Amino acid sequence: MGFQGCDDVRILVRGGGDIATGIAHRLFKSGFRVFITEISHPMCVRRKVAFCEAVYNGKTEVEGVTARLAEDPEEAVRISNEGIIPILIDEKAKSIETIKPLVVVDAIMAKKNLGLSMKMAPIVIGVGPGFRAGVDCHAVVETMRGHDLGRVITKGKARDNTGVPGDIMGFSRKRVIYAPVSGVIKLIHDIGDMVREGEAIAEINDVVVTAPIGGVLRGIIRNGFNVTRGMKIGDVDPRGIVEHCFTISDKARAVGGGVLEAVLYLMGSGSQQDTKNS
Repeated sequence: MGFQGCDDVRILVRGGGDIATGIAHRLFKSGFRVFITEISHPMCVRRKVAFCEAVYNGKTEVEGVTARLAEDPEEAVRISNEGIIPILIDEKAKSIETIKPLVVVDAIMAKKNLGLSMKMAPIVIGVGPGFRAGVDCHAVVETMRGHDLGRVITKGKARDNTGVPGDIMGFSRKRVIYAPVSGVIKLIHDIGDMVREGEAIAEINDVVVTAPIGGVLRGIIRNGFNVTRGMKIGDVDPRGIVEHCFTISDKARAVGGGVLEAVLYLMGSGSQQDTKNS
């Protein structure tokens, strides 16, 4: 059972990647009516735990929660009435005018503000760097791994992006797979496969992409996607736990918890105006 009255509260989440999915999943399980907006061709490494895959497949499921692609805001409302998260191709979030959410959450993870404004909804929350609480939004949720992960910030901003991936068993940047050239990717291995260091996992225009370390292929972008040189296209988890590839990450859950806290705080205290003046 959700928080009293949550089933009447609409929350629009911009973005459907793995972090945004952790947020949407937690809000949905807490009883809120969640809507997601995406671009027409989203790129996600951790595809098996990303609601944005519904853009390509029509629908997708993550840990028992289903997201379905909607053609327009009106259909999105009908899908929401069925207890399913609707996802709309709506890069500029124009569907806000029809859906009229109480809360807008920007979880695009672009490391910069791509148009978020406090005018979008009574409660507006930015996720990660690129937003300033009290200027762009009412609250910001920290996404940097460490002591403050998931912290709700009502004055100021999240830490700047360092460009350094989180450490897993002593591996940080080395566990991440980057495109060596530009072109169309052809997968040899897919998410959930165990790979050895140096093993071929994909090809880009006949250039072989190899696993940087041994472990389980936790994420890799869709087969046939057009990539650019230097783009992050996958990651290997040295822990080798296959189940982790198909469940929401600890980071996404922590950030989702921070967003849930921010929503309840701003709803319960009526502090939107207080935050503006802090």
